[in-house]
Amino acid sequence: MDPQQIHLGAILVAAVSTFVLGGLWYSPVLFGKAWMRVNAFTEGDLQRRGVGRPFIGSAFFALIMATNLAFFLADAKTDVWWGMTAGALAGFGWVATSFGTIALFENRSWTYLGIHAGYQIAAFVLMGLILGGWR
Repeated sequence: MDPQQIHLGAILVAAVSTFVLGGLWYSPVLFGKAWMRVNAFTEGDLQRRGVGRPFIGSAFFALIMATNLAFFLADAKTDVWWGMTAGALAGFGWVATSFGTIALFENRSWTYLGIHAGYQIAAFVLMGLILGGWR
């Protein structure tokens, strides 16, 4: 690991990218309706709960995830392809499978798992693309 290969700008953009992707992923354009259905949410439920806590918390966690991935990719040989590969490996091998274990014990559906695990895999691949390409 070479700390000089870690770029704060890339980390910030990678963290913000999870919000952009999440906005699309959980919108009615992609999986929003299915996400609401598997969680038994109504439009009213979503309007009643505040957005401050989830957005602030997820921004904090996105920064941690992007920073962590940046440290794993902190090598002069890292390129966009290795960044995406490492993101896919982290997203699937660690995050999605951990989430899957929790979903199984909570007796959640495969749809529930697929929506959330798919988002995490895509988010890590996107972060890896940004971090690996920002050289």
